Parts: sequence; structure tokens; C-alpha cells
Amino acid sequence: MATDMEIVCVGNELLIGKVVNTNASWLGKRATNTGIAITRITICADNVEEMAAVFREVFARKPKFVVSTGGLGPTFDDKTLQGIAEALHRKLAVNEDALRMVKDKYTEYAKTRNIKEGEMTAPRLKMATLPEGTSPLPNPVGTAPGVRADVDGTVLFVLPGVPREMEAIFEESVTPLLRKASGNVAFYEKSIFADDIMESVLAPLIDTVMKDNPSVYIKSHPKGREHKPHMELHLSTSGKPSEKPEKSLENASAQLATLIVKSGGKVYADEN
Repeated sequence: MATDMEIVCVGNELLIGKVVNTNASWLGKRATNTGIAITRITICADNVEEMAAVFREVFARKPKFVVSTGGLGPTFDDKTLQGIAEALHRKLAVNEDALRMVKDKYTEYAKTRNIKEGEMTAPRLKMATLPEGTSPLPNPVGTAPGVRADVDGTVLFVLPGVPREMEAIFEESVTPLLRKASGNVAFYEKSIFADDIMESVLAPLIDTVMKDNPSVYIKSHPKGREHKPHMELHLSTSGKPSEKPEKSLENASAQLATLIVKSGGKVYADEN
């Protein structure tokens, strides 16, 4: 996979362990399945200077895509767009398209909730205030728009931290671009499970299989105990369907299983 992406997750709640970072896991799997290589995941605090430093470092590495999550809401600690504006040396200004999106949401809410229709308070206006030169992304299930910024060949997508909103914007506005950029490359994976073989014995077997099958990556995951080893061997590869990458995966899996059995281990197709 040649097209790379970094993920930046913003929020003190992630750093202190209050909230499990499920967004990073979801994004990593979803982007990988579209043929994109995730090269780095960064978590940073709700601090403008810290965020600006993180985004400057990301842009200096020049990944094709960056996706950030968190910090787009109306409260005082939602500062992601401030951090990005500082990193890009751009001013923040009310974006008319974003303002319309926010207003439309509150007009919709007014039909079912006890709020004043169209009332744009300062916290609501904050959600429509973007770094200059960026564009809003529709939020199908929430209020705060996502944001897109193009920075010297890198495309940045700024998404809300609420998982449901993040996932909806990603699927609607980001996934089609990733699929196009990956050139129809797909990700393939499978696992086999082994008992009665130590990881230190597995190591040279994995090296042999990866050398014989250079397009396949193999990662061992110990799941048992020291005196009763139980391993998951996760095999993955990527490629265009015409290249039949799944065949390479099957060949590597079969070779590894044979070597494990020859070394005294037991192999299972599924978890036991």
C-alpha cells in the first residue's frame, strides 16, 4: 500500500484514560480496508499550542491524508480548529457554508425540541468558524460540520470526536476519496491459531514464510500462558483483485501451518 495516512486524536479524556480511543481503532481498520497505509497515530491534549505543534510535525512528514478527531464542538475545550489555524498561520473566520449547515441543523431541531429556531448563540457560531481557506463537510447525524484543508499535497480531514458523527462523515465524505487514491487496492487478512509452540520457535518459521512470500506480512499475537502457549498468527497483504493477493495469503498460510506442525505444534483454522 503506497498511499499513506496519519491519524490525530485530540482530547484530554484520551490521555488520562477516561475514554478509550475507539476512534483510532475504527479509523485504522476502515482506512486499511480501503487500501490506505496508516503510518502513525498521535494523541494530543486540548491545548492550542500542543495541537499546532503536532499538526506542523504531521504536515512536515507530508502524508497523502490526515484524519483528526475531536474538538469541533461548542464548548470551551473544543480547540482543534484553533490549533490547525495556528499551525497553518491562518485566521479563523465564520464560513458561510458551515454557518448554513449549523443553522439548518438547529432549524431541524426546533421542530422537535424546545429551542428558538435559528438562534445563533456564540457557542453555535463557534462551530461555523473555520480556518480561512478550508471547507466544511456535512455532518449527517450531528451539528458540527467536519472540515477539509489541503496543505501542500496533504489532505486533512477534521472530524468530530463523537464516534457516530465521525463515522458518518468519514463514510460520506472521506471513504470515496481514499478508494480513488488507493487505485482499487484492497486489504486481505486471515488468522491461523497454534498451540504447543513457543513464540521463540515460531520466530524463524515466520521469517522463512515472509521471505518466501514477500507480499505477506505476518504478526504473532500470544494469547496463552508461558507454560501453555497459544498463538494467533495474523497474515495480511494488499493488492488489486487482478493480482490475486488472496492466493499469496493462502500460500503463506499453508506454508506456515506446515512448518508449525513439523516443529511439534498444532494448528487450527479458528480460535479454540
